[in-house]
Amino acid sequence: MPKDGPSAGVTLTTALVSAATRRPVDRRWAMTGEITLRGLVLPAGGIKEKVLAAHRAGVRRVILPRRNERDLRDVPEETRSALQWRLVDRIDEVLETALGSEPVGAQIPPGPGSRGRSPDDLAASPLQ
Repeated sequence: MPKDGPSAGVTLTTALVSAATRRPVDRRWAMTGEITLRGLVLPAGGIKEKVLAAHRAGVRRVILPRRNERDLRDVPEETRSALQWRLVDRIDEVLETALGSEPVGAQIPPGPGSRGRSPDDLAASPLQ
């Protein structure tokens, strides 16, 4: 049975991590790829069409699953050479590229009852 839409997994994961960590996504990157529950980035279909559309839209940097590298030979050379590529195997490589090199981790804002204590303080002692 054909699948429709899973290649947005890398993009959706990046958007969710960006929102959770309050780190903006570098808009210069386009991306595609499926993601597994263990963080592996799987190949996507329609690479030629996606790359040509991104190039027409002015994108100059593309994140692709490494297993899609062979599909790049279908992209015209003038387009391939005009783009910067990041071929990835794991979602952490995507996040490092799209969100920067800071460690990825949720920044938990103080909630009601925290009295301004940090998440580490809250983990170390019960709320009083």
